[in-house]
Amino acid sequence: MRRLQGRALVAGVAIALLTLAGCTPPATEPAAVTVSGEPGEAPTITYVTPLQVDETRTEQIWPGTGAELVEGAPVLIDFWLEDATDASLVKESYSTNPTAMLLTEEDLGTDLYKTLRGQQVGARLLQVSPGSGSGATDYPTVTVVDVLPTRADGTPAPVRADLPVVTLDASGSPSITPTGTEPPTTLVAQPLVRGAGEQVGATDVVTVQYTGFAWTTGEAFDSTWSHGLPVSFSLQDVQAWAEGLVDQPVGSQVMLVVPPTYALGVTDSEELAGQTVAFVVDILATGHPEQAAG
Repeated sequence: MRRLQGRALVAGVAIALLTLAGCTPPATEPAAVTVSGEPGEAPTITYVTPLQVDETRTEQIWPGTGAELVEGAPVLIDFWLEDATDASLVKESYSTNPTAMLLTEEDLGTDLYKTLRGQQVGARLLQVSPGSGSGATDYPTVTVVDVLPTRADGTPAPVRADLPVVTLDASGSPSITPTGTEPPTTLVAQPLVRGAGEQVGATDVVTVQYTGFAWTTGEAFDSTWSHGLPVSFSLQDVQAWAEGLVDQPVGSQVMLVVPPTYALGVTDSEELAGQTVAFVVDILATGHPEQAAG
């Protein structure tokens, strides 16, 4: 059992005194759950176990200051989920990678959808829910959710004049204007927006939005923006990205110009064989699998 046992004892004494005095005790208040911790870090949650939960309730630990979440659009969250009967950790994403879903009741489920609806990027939220009465979730839960950006957010950086011009639409999805010149013969990693978050490590799992373009035509051949959700993958799977994104801070947008001497991993195709390609990558989060394994 966690701390606060003293509060429970005091409450019990108070009710007993009211009963002896012939008074009716007040209606039972929801048990206290407190959340502490800094933005970007896993939270610390304190409450008395087993926590009695009759209905789902939510609380905004702090508000977001970024864009408001849009119905049906992508939402990216970090979460910490505990079994409220004994405060044991069930699952968390802070040591691995955040979860991307659409802001719909169908995708999120009723409770989480209601918790996130109307919130802004940067918010930290608390959700306390009773057990569902079915299978693996047949216990009350305490969940803390952090709402993360789904696009780069930082300071514009000076860009080389020999690189394609990048244009963003209202959602943040990029397009490029070809230069009409010969491409670089070596890998180029050009920051377009410089974020202020944690730096990416060479073995990290990164969460990104990206679009890949043919250098010559500027035509997009692969894009998370059209797929609908950010993706997470290990940098070790794609050499060019590992070299180009290492040490870039989270929140950055980076143009990677990749000559045909590099394999492109999941984006390899016969149509791109022998071509230089350009990726515009929004770095949304970075995780350390070796720490999670420990």
